[in-house]
Amino acid sequence: MAALEIAGLVHSYGQHRVLDGLDLAIEGGEFVALIGPNGSGKTTLLRCLAGILAPQSGQVVIAGAVMSSDPMGAKQKLGFAVDPTLLPPLLSGRQCLELFAGARNLAAIPAATLALAQELAFDTWLDREVQSYSLGTRQKLGILLGLIGEPPLIVLDEPMNGLDPLSAFALKQHLVRLTRDQGCAVLLATHALEVAERFISRAVLLLGGKLVQDWNTAALDAIRHDADNSLEQVMVEALQRHGAERIDRA
Repeated sequence: MAALEIAGLVHSYGQHRVLDGLDLAIEGGEFVALIGPNGSGKTTLLRCLAGILAPQSGQVVIAGAVMSSDPMGAKQKLGFAVDPTLLPPLLSGRQCLELFAGARNLAAIPAATLALAQELAFDTWLDREVQSYSLGTRQKLGILLGLIGEPPLIVLDEPMNGLDPLSAFALKQHLVRLTRDQGCAVLLATHALEVAERFISRAVLLLGGKLVQDWNTAALDAIRHDADNSLEQVMVEALQRHGAERIDRA
C-alpha cells in the first residue's frame, strides 16, 4: 500500500489555478524532496495533503485512508509539522507533545520523540512556555509534533528554516532513519537543494500546477557522482526546458 496517492488534484484561488490535475504516488520508505520556484504551489499542495484546504477536485489517499471521505482516518496516518506561529503560547512544550500523543492514542510521549528532542537540543525547553521560545525553538517543537508516533507519511515544509546547523543535521539523519528503519515516507518541501541532494531518495519538480520532472534514486545517484553537476543545476535546466514564463503562473 502506498503511503501517499494523489490523483487529479485541482485547487484554484478564484480564477487562478494553482494545482492543475496533479498526480503523485509515494511508497513507504521513500524520502522525497518537493522542489520548485516561489509561487509554484508547494505550500498549497501540502495544505491539501493535510486537509487544511479542500481541493476543488481530485483525491488524496494517505496509507489507504481517503482524505475527503475519512479525514480523521487520513490525519491519523499523517505527520504534518505545526506552523510555529500557531503554537499555543501559554502551554509548555511537554504539554503540547502530550496533547498530540493523546490525539494519536498514545499513552505518553514516545521515547523516540524525547530522544529527538535531546538531539535537537530542545530538551531544556520542554517545561517552559511556548511564549518564551525563539522562532528556531518553536520550529523544533512544530517538527516534534509532526513526527510524534512515527506515522506512515510525514510532510514537512521548509523544516530547516531557523534551525542551527547541528539541529538541522540531526533532523536530516533522523528522517533518513525513519525511512530506512521504520518504513515511513517523507515528503519534504524545500528550497535548500544542497540539503535535499545528499539525503533524499527521490525529487519531484512542481511547476505550473503540475509535477513536470521526477528524479528517481538512480538519477540522483548519477547527479551525486558527477563532480560537474548538482541538483540545483539540474533543476534550473529543467525550469528552462519547461519555459521560464510558467514560473509566474502559480
